[in-house]
Amino acid sequence: MGREFLDIFETWAQSYDASVYGHDEQYRDVFNGYDTILNTVVEKSGRVVLEFGVGTGNLTKKLLEAGKTVYGVEPSAPMRELALEKLAGASIQDGDFLQFPLPPESIDTIVSTYAFHHLTDEEKEQAISKYGKLLNKGGKIVFADTAFVDRKAHEQMMNEAKAKGFHDLAEDLKREYYTTLPSLDHMFVNNGFSVSFTSMNRFVWLIEAVKQ
Repeated sequence: MGREFLDIFETWAQSYDASVYGHDEQYRDVFNGYDTILNTVVEKSGRVVLEFGVGTGNLTKKLLEAGKTVYGVEPSAPMRELALEKLAGASIQDGDFLQFPLPPESIDTIVSTYAFHHLTDEEKEQAISKYGKLLNKGGKIVFADTAFVDRKAHEQMMNEAKAKGFHDLAEDLKREYYTTLPSLDHMFVNNGFSVSFTSMNRFVWLIEAVKQ
Protein backbone atom coordinates (compact mmCIF):
# COMPACT_ATOMS: atom_id res chain seq x y z
CA MET A 1 0.00 0.00 0.00
CA GLY A 2 2.98 2.29 -0.46
CA ARG A 3 3.93 2.23 3.21
CA GLU A 4 7.02 0.17 2.39
CA PHE A 5 8.55 3.44 1.15
CA LEU A 6 7.86 5.45 4.32
CA ASP A 7 11.46 5.31 5.55
CA ILE A 8 12.60 7.01 2.35
CA PHE A 9 10.09 9.83 2.70
CA GLU A 10 10.75 10.34 6.37
CA THR A 11 14.43 10.81 5.52
CA TRP A 12 13.54 13.02 2.53
CA ALA A 13 10.98 15.19 4.33
CA GLN A 14 13.26 18.07 5.30
CA SER A 15 14.83 18.39 1.84
CA TYR A 16 11.75 17.47 -0.24
CA ASP A 17 10.78 21.03 -1.16
CA ALA A 18 14.34 21.78 -2.27
CA SER A 19 14.20 18.73 -4.55
CA VAL A 20 10.89 19.60 -6.16
CA TYR A 21 12.03 23.14 -6.92
CA GLY A 22 15.07 21.97 -8.87
CA HIS A 23 17.90 22.00 -6.34
CA ASP A 24 18.64 18.29 -6.81
CA GLU A 25 20.10 17.71 -10.28
CA GLN A 26 19.12 14.04 -10.36
CA TYR A 27 15.42 14.87 -10.00
CA ARG A 28 15.34 18.13 -11.97
CA ASP A 29 13.65 16.56 -15.00
CA VAL A 30 11.16 14.66 -12.81
CA PHE A 31 9.98 17.91 -11.21
CA ASN A 32 10.35 20.12 -14.28
CA GLY A 33 7.37 22.47 -14.40
CA TYR A 34 6.35 21.52 -10.85
CA ASP A 35 4.17 24.58 -10.21
CA THR A 36 2.46 24.21 -13.59
CA ILE A 37 1.73 20.55 -12.81
CA LEU A 38 0.20 21.42 -9.43
CA ASN A 39 -1.77 24.33 -10.89
CA THR A 40 -3.18 22.09 -13.62
CA VAL A 41 -4.40 19.57 -11.02
CA VAL A 42 -6.07 22.45 -9.13
CA GLU A 43 -7.73 23.74 -12.31
CA LYS A 44 -9.10 20.29 -13.12
CA SER A 45 -10.47 19.76 -9.59
CA GLY A 46 -13.98 20.34 -8.31
CA ARG A 47 -15.10 21.99 -5.09
CA VAL A 48 -14.66 19.19 -2.52
CA VAL A 49 -11.38 17.31 -2.85
CA LEU A 50 -9.85 14.20 -1.30
CA GLU A 51 -6.06 14.36 -1.64
CA PHE A 52 -3.77 11.36 -1.26
CA GLY A 53 -0.06 11.73 -0.51
CA VAL A 54 -0.18 15.30 0.76
CA GLY A 55 3.56 15.28 1.46
CA THR A 56 4.69 18.71 2.60
CA GLY A 57 1.41 20.28 1.52
CA ASN A 58 2.36 22.05 -1.71
CA LEU A 59 -0.71 20.92 -3.69
CA THR A 60 -2.95 21.24 -0.63
CA LYS A 61 -1.93 24.89 -0.25
CA LYS A 62 -2.81 25.66 -3.86
CA LEU A 63 -6.16 23.86 -3.57
CA LEU A 64 -7.07 25.79 -0.43
CA GLU A 65 -5.99 29.09 -1.98
CA ALA A 66 -8.34 28.31 -4.89
CA GLY A 67 -11.22 28.11 -2.40
CA LYS A 68 -11.63 24.34 -2.41
CA THR A 69 -12.46 22.14 0.58
CA VAL A 70 -9.63 19.63 1.00
CA TYR A 71 -9.46 16.41 3.01
CA GLY A 72 -5.82 15.34 3.02
CA VAL A 73 -4.37 11.87 3.60
CA GLU A 74 -0.65 11.30 4.28
CA PRO A 75 1.00 8.20 5.80
CA SER A 76 4.31 9.87 6.79
CA ALA A 77 4.23 11.61 10.19
CA PRO A 78 7.19 13.93 9.38
CA MET A 79 5.54 14.94 6.11
CA ARG A 80 2.22 15.61 7.87
CA GLU A 81 4.00 17.77 10.44
CA LEU A 82 5.66 19.85 7.72
CA ALA A 83 2.37 20.25 5.87
CA LEU A 84 0.57 21.40 9.02
CA GLU A 85 3.32 23.93 9.72
CA LYS A 86 2.49 25.48 6.34
CA LEU A 87 -1.25 25.01 6.63
CA ALA A 88 -2.34 25.40 10.24
CA GLY A 89 -5.84 24.04 10.69
CA ALA A 90 -5.87 22.03 7.45
CA SER A 91 -7.49 18.59 7.48
CA ILE A 92 -4.56 16.17 7.01
CA GLN A 93 -4.94 12.70 8.50
CA ASP A 94 -2.94 9.49 8.66
CA GLY A 95 -3.84 7.05 5.91
CA ASP A 96 -2.85 5.80 2.49
CA PHE A 97 -4.37 5.15 -0.93
CA LEU A 98 -6.25 2.07 0.27
CA GLN A 99 -6.87 2.66 3.98
CA PHE A 100 -8.03 6.16 4.85
CA PRO A 101 -10.67 7.99 6.89
CA LEU A 102 -13.75 8.80 4.85
CA PRO A 103 -14.45 12.53 4.42
CA PRO A 104 -17.52 13.79 6.32
CA GLU A 105 -19.15 15.04 3.11
CA SER A 106 -19.55 13.95 -0.50
CA ILE A 107 -16.46 14.56 -2.61
CA ASP A 108 -16.33 15.37 -6.31
CA THR A 109 -12.60 15.01 -7.00
CA ILE A 110 -9.78 12.73 -5.84
CA VAL A 111 -6.28 14.10 -6.46
CA SER A 112 -2.67 13.08 -5.99
CA THR A 113 0.74 14.13 -7.30
CA TYR A 114 3.95 12.11 -7.41
CA ALA A 115 2.61 9.27 -5.28
CA PHE A 116 0.40 6.70 -7.08
CA HIS A 117 3.50 4.79 -8.26
CA HIS A 118 4.02 3.64 -4.65
CA LEU A 119 1.27 1.07 -5.27
CA THR A 120 1.71 -2.13 -7.25
CA ASP A 121 -0.52 -2.43 -10.30
CA GLU A 122 -2.81 -4.76 -8.36
CA GLU A 123 -3.08 -2.19 -5.55
CA LYS A 124 -3.64 0.61 -8.06
CA GLU A 125 -6.65 -1.24 -9.46
CA GLN A 126 -7.99 -1.89 -5.95
CA ALA A 127 -7.68 1.82 -5.21
CA ILE A 128 -9.41 2.88 -8.44
CA SER A 129 -12.24 0.44 -7.72
CA LYS A 130 -12.65 1.91 -4.25
CA TYR A 131 -12.66 5.48 -5.58
CA GLY A 132 -15.29 4.57 -8.15
CA LYS A 133 -17.63 3.72 -5.28
CA LEU A 134 -16.94 7.05 -3.55
CA LEU A 135 -17.58 9.26 -6.57
CA ASN A 136 -20.89 10.08 -8.17
CA LYS A 137 -21.33 10.16 -11.95
CA GLY A 138 -19.18 12.98 -13.31
CA GLY A 139 -16.82 12.82 -10.33
CA LYS A 140 -13.15 12.92 -11.22
CA ILE A 141 -9.78 11.44 -10.37
CA VAL A 142 -6.95 13.83 -11.24
CA PHE A 143 -3.48 12.41 -10.67
CA ALA A 144 -0.08 13.63 -11.84
CA ASP A 145 2.51 10.89 -11.65
CA THR A 146 5.42 9.23 -13.39
CA ALA A 147 4.35 6.57 -15.87
CA PHE A 148 5.66 5.32 -19.21
CA VAL A 149 4.20 4.66 -22.63
CA ASP A 150 5.52 1.10 -22.41
CA ARG A 151 8.09 -1.04 -20.56
CA LYS A 152 10.76 -0.27 -23.14
CA ALA A 153 10.48 3.46 -22.35
CA HIS A 154 10.81 2.67 -18.63
CA GLU A 155 13.95 0.62 -19.28
CA GLN A 156 15.43 3.36 -21.45
CA MET A 157 14.88 5.95 -18.72
CA MET A 158 16.61 3.74 -16.15
CA ASN A 159 19.57 3.24 -18.49
CA GLU A 160 19.77 6.97 -19.15
CA ALA A 161 19.83 7.72 -15.41
CA LYS A 162 22.65 5.21 -14.89
CA ALA A 163 24.63 6.67 -17.81
CA LYS A 164 24.37 10.15 -16.27
CA GLY A 165 25.54 8.85 -12.90
CA PHE A 166 22.10 9.53 -11.36
CA HIS A 167 22.22 6.44 -9.18
CA ASP A 168 19.48 7.50 -6.74
CA LEU A 169 17.10 8.19 -9.61
CA ALA A 170 18.01 4.91 -11.32
CA GLU A 171 17.38 3.02 -8.09
CA ASP A 172 14.01 4.75 -7.65
CA LEU A 173 13.00 3.83 -11.18
CA LYS A 174 13.95 0.22 -10.51
CA ARG A 175 12.53 -0.13 -6.99
CA GLU A 176 9.16 1.62 -7.16
CA TYR A 177 6.06 0.47 -9.01
CA TYR A 178 6.02 2.60 -12.16
CA THR A 179 3.37 1.46 -14.59
CA THR A 180 2.44 2.07 -18.22
CA LEU A 181 -0.29 4.17 -19.78
CA PRO A 182 -2.02 1.14 -21.36
CA SER A 183 -2.16 -0.55 -17.95
CA LEU A 184 -3.64 2.57 -16.33
CA ASP A 185 -6.15 2.94 -19.16
CA HIS A 186 -7.29 -0.65 -18.61
CA MET A 187 -7.66 -0.13 -14.84
CA PHE A 188 -9.75 3.01 -15.16
CA VAL A 189 -12.00 1.76 -17.97
CA ASN A 190 -12.58 -1.54 -16.14
CA ASN A 191 -13.85 0.44 -13.16
CA GLY A 192 -16.29 2.69 -15.00
CA PHE A 193 -14.13 5.70 -15.87
CA SER A 194 -13.22 7.43 -19.08
CA VAL A 195 -9.58 8.52 -18.91
CA SER A 196 -7.14 10.77 -20.73
CA PHE A 197 -3.39 11.28 -20.38
CA THR A 198 -1.46 14.51 -20.95
CA SER A 199 2.34 14.66 -20.88
CA MET A 200 3.57 17.31 -18.41
CA ASN A 201 7.32 16.63 -18.67
CA ARG A 202 9.61 13.72 -19.60
CA PHE A 203 8.45 11.71 -16.59
CA VAL A 204 5.06 12.97 -15.46
CA TRP A 205 1.63 12.48 -16.98
CA LEU A 206 -1.59 14.18 -15.98
CA ILE A 207 -4.19 11.44 -15.56
CA GLU A 208 -7.77 12.72 -15.71
CA ALA A 209 -10.50 10.11 -15.20
CA VAL A 210 -14.23 10.84 -15.12
CA LYS A 211 -16.79 8.50 -13.54
CA GLN A 212 -19.31 7.39 -16.15
